[in-house]
Amino acid sequence: MSTDSDGSRLLEQEARALMTRLDRLQPFALQMPMVPAAAVSPRAQAAMETHMAQGKAKLAGYVRRYIEWLRGPEGLAATPEEGQRRFTILRLRFNAVLTQIDIFSDVVVQRSQHGMGVWVAGLDVLAADALAPIAPYVDLPPAVCYLDRGVGAAIRRARTRLPGGDENPLAIIRVPRERMVGSGIAASLLHEAGHEAAAQLDLVNELRQALLERQHAEPDKVVAWRYWERCISEIVADFWAVALLGLTATLGLLAVVSLPRAFVFRLSLEDPHPFPWIRVKLSCAMGSVLYPSSQWERVEALWESMYPLEGLPDESRRVIDLLQEQMQRFVSLLTSFRPTKLKGLRVVDVLPMEERTPAKLAAIHEGWRKQSGRVASTRPALAFAVLGQARAEGKISPEHESAQLADLLTTWALSSSLETSTSCAKQVLSSARRTQALQNQQSTSLGERYAIH
Repeated sequence: MSTDSDGSRLLEQEARALMTRLDRLQPFALQMPMVPAAAVSPRAQAAMETHMAQGKAKLAGYVRRYIEWLRGPEGLAATPEEGQRRFTILRLRFNAVLTQIDIFSDVVVQRSQHGMGVWVAGLDVLAADALAPIAPYVDLPPAVCYLDRGVGAAIRRARTRLPGGDENPLAIIRVPRERMVGSGIAASLLHEAGHEAAAQLDLVNELRQALLERQHAEPDKVVAWRYWERCISEIVADFWAVALLGLTATLGLLAVVSLPRAFVFRLSLEDPHPFPWIRVKLSCAMGSVLYPSSQWERVEALWESMYPLEGLPDESRRVIDLLQEQMQRFVSLLTSFRPTKLKGLRVVDVLPMEERTPAKLAAIHEGWRKQSGRVASTRPALAFAVLGQARAEGKISPEHESAQLADLLTTWALSSSLETSTSCAKQVLSSARRTQALQNQQSTSLGERYAIH
């Protein structure tokens, strides 16, 4: 392939064009207008900017090496087919980097929307609160949220692979826009936070091993234990949400999976998600163990009346009956399990569950009514649990719930922004004082050195 050939010239021009587009990728800090309260946390910002800078530098190196190859002896001797093959791989890498940047852009771009951007920043605070219980035991990544269409949430967990193979530096939670703003959004968000927590604790793998042992020990119950093992990742995430939100999590789940009957009873032993009917039943079972109350029986009865078992095929009924028969034993396994990273503690031992009982949530809400200033000082997950419980008991309307949650999201975003600003100011002041002290010391040393005696 001659350097003067059309093919060589075209490929080099295309490679250099990639480089020009790469040079135009600006840091998020230079291109995203938003009020300070809507910004992502400094840790999340640093993680995204660092990842973006490293990706750009890596890709620029690929482009330079490709151009050097084109101009070198190997490129001069190569066929147009080989040159095109290498460029195609280079362009795939370029597009992978752009896809990664687009993922981060989803997090940042909504922050410039009036009102909504601040609420999303408030959801960041809620996500951080949902992961805080395991902070003493693991190195938690920053967590950020963004809104998208659809009824379900999703998470791109930290330290998983991004398109192109690079490691994701933070937890990115996609929240359904249709749930803004109501307590149901916490059910979705905390379920996804549960996925991140489970990954940090290696909880799914350890539980899966325990469930495999149950399958071997109880061959007559193997279908049930195999099903729980298959769905354990989603079940653990539901467990995390119920533990931190109480009834709010179950009602939020019920709203998401209230689908046509055929979907509610679509039982597949290959799907990692429990089929909706048994999933709501399991959520009630977990709630009744964690926070004993007749409310779970009422929700369970309501769910059964909405989707009665009558008319199901015999095989489906046999599987459902077996799952219900073993459900309490399975929940007992979840509540008593001790992950290695918790150093002998159960998961429930590290979660702040003492204020999540129905009676306690009701008492907190009553305290809010008497002293409204206490609302803003309530931890985010607990505040959602309180309001969700109050709405379920008919103490507040959906309109009141939505308005109060919107105010809380704004308050949390503003408080987080002010805390960040104060922390930065203290660091700057501390640095200035150290610099001044060093200058004074140097001045004293110079004065002593050149003093006239």
